[in-house]
Amino acid sequence: MQVTVKLYALFRWRLFREAVREYPPGAAVSDVARDLEITETEIGIVLVNGLHADLGHILQEGDLVSLMPRIGGG
Repeated sequence: MQVTVKLYALFRWRLFREAVREYPPGAAVSDVARDLEITETEIGIVLVNGLHADLGHILQEGDLVSLMPRIGGG
């Protein structure tokens, strides 16, 4: 199935801004992260089709997955 992956901040600089990628049916957001070599501890916010989701969210054909890194400040 095709899923659009949109990355932000550090992820975007390391990999890409947005890409359509192929995943098998039943793939979860965690599978996308693993495929992109992004560790779960690096991820701060996950959106699927603009709504908050977790790494276990099962994806559907045509979904838009947005991954944002954790940020810190002081």
